[in-house]
Amino acid sequence: MKNIEFKVASSSCCTPQVPSNTKEAVKEEHASYNSNLPVAIIGAGPIGLAAAAHLVERGQKFILFEAGSSIGQNILQWGHVRLFSPWQYNIDKAAERLLRKHGWQPPVLTELPFGQEIVHQYLRPLAKVPELEPYILLNSRVVSISKKNTDKMKSAKREAAPFVLYVETNNSTERFEARAVIDASGTWGQSNPLHADGIWTREERDLKEHIYYGIPDLSAEQKQKYTGKRIAVVGGGHSAINTLLDLAKLKETDPSTEIIWVMRKKSVEEAYGGEENDQLEARGALGSHIHQLIDAGQVQVVTPFMIEKVSQNDGRIHIQGTANGESKAIQEIDEIIVNTGSRPDFSFLSEIRLSIDPATESVEALAPLIDPNVHSCGTVRPHGEKELRHVDKNFYLVGMKSYGRAPTFLMATGYEQVRSIAAYLDGDLEAASKVELELPETGVCGISSAPNANDCCMPVSSAKTSCN
Repeated sequence: MKNIEFKVASSSCCTPQVPSNTKEAVKEEHASYNSNLPVAIIGAGPIGLAAAAHLVERGQKFILFEAGSSIGQNILQWGHVRLFSPWQYNIDKAAERLLRKHGWQPPVLTELPFGQEIVHQYLRPLAKVPELEPYILLNSRVVSISKKNTDKMKSAKREAAPFVLYVETNNSTERFEARAVIDASGTWGQSNPLHADGIWTREERDLKEHIYYGIPDLSAEQKQKYTGKRIAVVGGGHSAINTLLDLAKLKETDPSTEIIWVMRKKSVEEAYGGEENDQLEARGALGSHIHQLIDAGQVQVVTPFMIEKVSQNDGRIHIQGTANGESKAIQEIDEIIVNTGSRPDFSFLSEIRLSIDPATESVEALAPLIDPNVHSCGTVRPHGEKELRHVDKNFYLVGMKSYGRAPTFLMATGYEQVRSIAAYLDGDLEAASKVELELPETGVCGISSAPNANDCCMPVSSAKTSCN
């Protein structure tokens, strides 16, 4: 490994100057040094890029690894989804200051953006600013993290050892060292199974051609996949409602399309939310719309229903489970759409000493603050670096991943998390401890609550995301 020279400007912003070397040189020249090591960020989504912006604003060095081939690649998979939180809650303050410095004009802050607009109008322009772009490495998947020459069992001088990240890029594995790690990789692509027990089975995996996890784009080629079919939508949150509303539009063009809503709630009324009493109009309209469709008989509801087995026979899917303690089956299904939440991927963190709650799989100190059995988005109090610490000092899980399986994450909360962490890594303990969050009374969720998360903090189809 070779050294990367990070120069700190003497400007009022104290931002790193852009080096003359190319990104390839940045990768090849990164090397073994301690006091001058950068902070490694994993994931070029809204929280990861916000972390970079806050570090830059404080004159701190960083290097950001993105597994995808472009900024916002995961978000574009649900780019057809509109959030029901307006732009003002989806833009990080440090990121906005950095963008404005280079002439960026923000969108109308009261408008509700689509996922693709978040990418094209905000994230990609942010990643292109000269203070960030040279240090963002695309097609770079972090496959393991450890402490230099120190496996998980070793404690002697562990805290002083830098982190070592093994990164697959250009068909090879390269090593990068860092003084701190901020994992903002989210939970996208780590969907929960449809089984009520939370277990993946071979039978479910074998049906991958007929099971979609998330909110499908029914305006594209997937439209033909569902037209005139008998479809089961599994899940009781906003993502499921969005899917149902889109399918209902499809049913208008082909009445033979059958829609079955399968969920675990005691009654369908629990899914309607505040409707006209919701402080976020778009979110309230979501509950009112699905209420009307069900009353009109356009959607068949099966609840409470606990799925225990799926199988295929004569080309049709059969779902077995229990309803109020009695065995029940939903038969002859053509396609299943699953919106049962997501879970974090810890597979590449096996050599890091983590502090993870065994139930929520969130950062341990966060668990009592975010437990969905107790809290909604609006009742989760602000938190920062102190609550996000792990046994290995200067390692952090942030954003949706910090919440584990809990669906109560807010994008604005993630921005505050990385602001506090950046302050701490800069030695500004006072700023790190002053954790504040400005939200409407009901709370507002953001895009990091990906469309396959469950219950409350979900993007919605024509007006997406927010909870409570």
